[in-house]
Amino acid sequence: MTDFVSDIIGNITWRSALIGALIFLVTFIGNLAIVTFILVKLPTDYFKKNRKTKFWAGPRPAVHAAKVIGKNLLGVLLVAVGIVLSLPGVPGQGLLTVLLGVMLVDFPGKRTVEQKLLKRPAITNGITRLREKFGKPPLELD
Repeated sequence: MTDFVSDIIGNITWRSALIGALIFLVTFIGNLAIVTFILVKLPTDYFKKNRKTKFWAGPRPAVHAAKVIGKNLLGVLLVAVGIVLSLPGVPGQGLLTVLLGVMLVDFPGKRTVEQKLLKRPAITNGITRLREKFGKPPLELD
C-alpha cells in the first residue's frame, strides 16, 4: 500500500498539479456562476406555499413538459458528477455541484429541505444581497 502511494506521489509533476488546480478553479467559478444565475432568475414567489406549477401548463404544454424533464435530468447528472468530483484525488467542487443538482431535481420532501435551509438568516440574507446586486426583488418566503 505504501509503495502504491509513494508511486502516485512520485509521479506528480508541476504540470499535472497546475492542470489540477486549473480544473478546480474553472469548475469552482463555473458552479458559482450557475448558482448565481439560478438564484437571480428564480421568481420572487418560488418558495411560497400557494405557488403551483402545472406540468402541462402554458400555450405549448409539450414544450413545458420537455423543460421540466430536461431540468430533472440535468439535476440528476449534476448530482452524479458532483459525487465523482467529491472523491479524493478528483479536482473540482463536488459538494457545490451536488447542491446545484439537488436544487434542480424535483423529489418528495424537497420543499421541507428548502424551507429548513431558508430559515437560516445567513442563507436568506445572502440570497437577498445577491438578488439586489442584479436589481431583483427579494424572495417572498412563508
